[in-house]
Amino acid sequence: MLRGIKYASLRILVLILAFGSAFTARAESCQNSDEMDAATRAALESTAKRLYDMASKGDVAGLRQNAVPSLASGFGSVETAVADNQANFSGAQATVKSSYVLKEDGAASSERAEFLCGVFGKSGQTSGSSVFVIPSLPAGTYGFVSLDVAGNKIPYTVSFVLVQDSGAWKLGGFYARPATVSGHDAQWYLKQARAYKAQGKNHNAWFYYLQARELMTPVNFMSTMETDKLYDEAEAVKPTDLPTSGSGSTDLPAANGKTYKLTALFPLAVGNDLDLVVKYQAADVSNTGQTFQENAAVIKALVTKYPEFRDAFAGVVARAVEPSGRDYGSLLQMKDVK
Repeated sequence: MLRGIKYASLRILVLILAFGSAFTARAESCQNSDEMDAATRAALESTAKRLYDMASKGDVAGLRQNAVPSLASGFGSVETAVADNQANFSGAQATVKSSYVLKEDGAASSERAEFLCGVFGKSGQTSGSSVFVIPSLPAGTYGFVSLDVAGNKIPYTVSFVLVQDSGAWKLGGFYARPATVSGHDAQWYLKQARAYKAQGKNHNAWFYYLQARELMTPVNFMSTMETDKLYDEAEAVKPTDLPTSGSGSTDLPAANGKTYKLTALFPLAVGNDLDLVVKYQAADVSNTGQTFQENAAVIKALVTKYPEFRDAFAGVVARAVEPSGRDYGSLLQMKDVK
């Protein structure tokens, strides 16, 4: 059954707001939990646990009070994230998974701050290393703490970017994502990706590689040796006939005689399902009834052209996006795509 939805991603990204455009020579440094002194580690991790406790209780006012001014002044995304995940957090226990101190020296914003954490070998990352790449980062001292959240039906990973402000750690960013999708972890999706590759279903393989990577790290701006290897493996099946990162748009003819310009495709957990999201260009989405029909046409054309998607996804979400950025999405369960 096709239905309109107010689409909200569980992968929440609330970063420190963009700063000025002047840049100077940079120097980045990183300490993991084994390298930082005991007092710093204790203060960093206790702050993250305290902030998680507020989130688990729905204490948005407390979170805002403990946030840096740039985030506190525009707190709507955090409020939404807390509300969307209240049932997942309430009563669940959180334990520290990893913690880091990231220092960006200088007097202005870094266009691309890259932090190398841990020990690196001749071939790059090792089993104990991590890399953080953060754009438009102001000079300062930052903390990153990731928590494993267990106790409810779905395990979660909750992460905080913290900013050192007058000797205290303040909330600068909040991230929450499920640790499993449809009851499966990263290694399961990696195994399935390889199976699809062996079957010649490279489109499914590509999207399952993406989902595996999503589950391997707590945030998208962090990489490890495992994700670096996965990236290299996935490149062998990267589609050339669908829009991927930086590849522009792809034309999709539909049965209604129209040709739609697809701009993005990616997997996304929706409830207990893994769905495929397709974005396409639209002149105007204000007529939701008409856009609803256009979405249905895009979904049916996509599955007709790539029938392998029926094996990999529970449904397809089409999102019509007009030039202003406003969009309208609707979901069609795969069993209802005729």
